[in-house]
Amino acid sequence: MRLLWVFTALAMLSSDLFASTRERLQEANFANTHMLEQSNLERKNQSILTYLWADVYAAAFYAPAQASAAQAFSKPLDQRLELYYFRNIDSQDVIKTAWVTLERQHDSDTLMRLRPGIDALHATFRDIRPGDRYALSFSTDNGLILEVNDQTAFSTQNKELAKAYLGIWLSPKGLSDKLRTSLLAD
Repeated sequence: MRLLWVFTALAMLSSDLFASTRERLQEANFANTHMLEQSNLERKNQSILTYLWADVYAAAFYAPAQASAAQAFSKPLDQRLELYYFRNIDSQDVIKTAWVTLERQHDSDTLMRLRPGIDALHATFRDIRPGDRYALSFSTDNGLILEVNDQTAFSTQNKELAKAYLGIWLSPKGLSDKLRTSLLAD
């Protein structure tokens, strides 16, 4: 009887709770390539971030054709991380999660130096709705650009800030080791 109740409760939560990875990635509909200034980036990998059985977002990582995803992030080369959201998320929850991750990854001196830029980036955040698309693009010439639903919301020339913020997803001790491994796989 208890098992039946659990199954019924899960089924009532949402029919999309049981969507396959393939279906989720089709919904995200990430382009195969992305033009970033003068660089044509190709989609290297894509994955789903799941938390407590619920798919939160799909992520895709883009880099130059001649480089692996891991090489693009570590050098750094021109790159793009794109997120497609499946759930409502309060902007303050996103900001708190970002700070928890950054504090795990960096020492206090680094964070103090980066804080004005991070605060400026966070000031552009708004509550996320299903179907929203956020993208962080890094250009070796022009730094970091945050796009929200294909509109530029923030940019900075600070390459240290770019590396740290992309590192939330792509550096060790980030949001999800599983997601990081999937996005940077060769």
